[in-house]
Amino acid sequence: MTTAQTVLAASQHVSTGEAVTFWILAPLALLGAIGMVWARNAVHSALWLVLTMLCLGVFYVLQSGPFIGMVQIIVYTGAIMMLFLFVLMLVGRDSSDSLIETLRGQRVAALVLGVAFAALIGTGLFRALEGTSAVGLDAANANGNVQGISRLLFTRYVFAFEVTSALLITAAVGAMVLAHVERRKGERLTQVEQMRARFAPGNYPGPKAGPGVFATSTSVATPARLPDGTLSDTTHSKILPTRELTSSEAALKGTEK
Repeated sequence: MTTAQTVLAASQHVSTGEAVTFWILAPLALLGAIGMVWARNAVHSALWLVLTMLCLGVFYVLQSGPFIGMVQIIVYTGAIMMLFLFVLMLVGRDSSDSLIETLRGQRVAALVLGVAFAALIGTGLFRALEGTSAVGLDAANANGNVQGISRLLFTRYVFAFEVTSALLITAAVGAMVLAHVERRKGERLTQVEQMRARFAPGNYPGPKAGPGVFATSTSVATPARLPDGTLSDTTHSKILPTRELTSSEAALKGTEK
């Protein structure tokens, strides 16, 4: 048996552990992909995508690609997706936000471009892999997995690498567009309007006294007293019950010196 036949036979053999791992993680990866598309909440969609990315990272490791597997888990899942997730959680996105289009016609354009891009990728992969048999990564990893990837990445596939970097930048810009909340002209308050609202009758523009200042008790439910002796309603939480003090409890205790 020649070396090529040995490599081909080894590539066609799947170990029991690899098969078990695939049948466990493949449904989870598919479930995560479907959940990412169908989730109405942007945060939930990002979490579903994280599940799919983790499963893909394990698949790369099983296929003798430890470097790309660790990059998938550490960089894409642990850094980029977590960054997008934190941004979405900070700006606050819910299902009602999807009813507002930041760019007019973006849904139709996204659907058309998504289908066209999927057809383009599928056609390219089919033509590139037609009549090609898998031989494994033993020859590519002969001098090391990292060395083999870097050699191909910066020589044969340098153009595809640059296109991928442009795609990532576009994805980052798209994430910022999704996180952008457009306010109508009437919802924006000018500085003059904010000043008038701050000093409107009934408001207290100055710093509020802390709980217990000039109070007759140390309880957080007891309102503090203002310098003129009146009770201040701004020093205790509205959800806490206000104590009903008797006249003897509210009277000064005569401990001042």
